[in-house]
Amino acid sequence: MAITITSIFVFLAIVGVLYILPIILILLSKKTIATEKLGWILAIWFVSWFAWIFYLIFAPIQKESNNS
Repeated sequence: MAITITSIFVFLAIVGVLYILPIILILLSKKTIATEKLGWILAIWFVSWFAWIFYLIFAPIQKESNNS
């Protein structure tokens, strides 16, 4: 079984998509506002998947306010 350049490229592409996926999902999420999204994205960038798990459990940090 030989490792080719194509198989290495496919592997790196899959790893890249899996690394970027949580960031994309946070950007598209309606659970948090812009400043919270920035904090979560920075946490994912520096702490990786552990921050993504915390985001799924704890987001949003601030409760929505009812101004009716």
